[in-house]
Amino acid sequence: MGIVDLFSQRQQMRAGDANEVFQYTKLPHQFRVQVIHIWVDAIGQWNRRSGTGRHYNANGAWDFINHTMLKEKGVFTLSKNAGNPFDACQHYVQQSLTEDALDLIELTFRWIDRVVRKLQDWQLEEERLTPPDGAIDELNGRFRSHGIGYKYVGEKIVRVDSEYVHVEAMLPVVRLLQNGGEHFTGPMEEFMDGHAKYKKGEVKEAIVSACKALESTIKAICTARGWEFDPHKDTASKLLQIVFERHLIPDYLQSQFTALKSVMESGVPTVRNKTSGHGQGACKESCVRGVERVLPILFL
Repeated sequence: MGIVDLFSQRQQMRAGDANEVFQYTKLPHQFRVQVIHIWVDAIGQWNRRSGTGRHYNANGAWDFINHTMLKEKGVFTLSKNAGNPFDACQHYVQQSLTEDALDLIELTFRWIDRVVRKLQDWQLEEERLTPPDGAIDELNGRFRSHGIGYKYVGEKIVRVDSEYVHVEAMLPVVRLLQNGGEHFTGPMEEFMDGHAKYKKGEVKEAIVSACKALESTIKAICTARGWEFDPHKDTASKLLQIVFERHLIPDYLQSQFTALKSVMESGVPTVRNKTSGHGQGACKESCVRGVERVLPILFL
């Protein structure tokens, strides 16, 4: 079923700490339990009866996962209170340290990626299993919605900040807006709204909010410096022209910023118009990749 938009989740996003876009040290208990639900949907539960599915054996999956974890961690049990390997994995992911829990999550999703992926559609339907891509998308969506800086890609869990843009663009922009005073309250709200939508996978809506944040930031600069502009009619292109003409960027640096200015004047609004104002077509993934590249530019 994927991630359901709930009132409490929206409230948490609005009230969340904006000092860090993602955090890497804690896995909330709610997230850990949600991972178990994904396991049930995509791998299956332990079947206490000896007979399991004709074409897929969830018990065999949990036997393998549990045995692999025991061997790699150098222990004899994952949980003293577990009645079977699946129970042991449930207890372990809820009680272990962050890195150990991520080890188990990575291992289980490799099983989903490698073994469950080989099943035919009719077999998935027979066993009532979520398709692997759906399970992986939900895991990454849960990471984002909880503000956890990890994602599963290429059979590995990787830190988001291993992507250069996160550290070099996203975090500094958050801190600059926070320190900008009352003039930048509006841009900050739109920035965080765009990021919250991005974390939920609402990429088209995120681009709209990001463009608003870009225009609001330039308007805030103009207001703070007393530069005239039309708050109702001036678009991003016009606003950028104003700040360039007013030498917000020094003359000796303007040639270096010409390409960036062009991207912000035409490229970014084009992405917004194409992804938000029209049908998305068949390829959702290309939109996701596009927003990951464009958002940092918008937020600068």
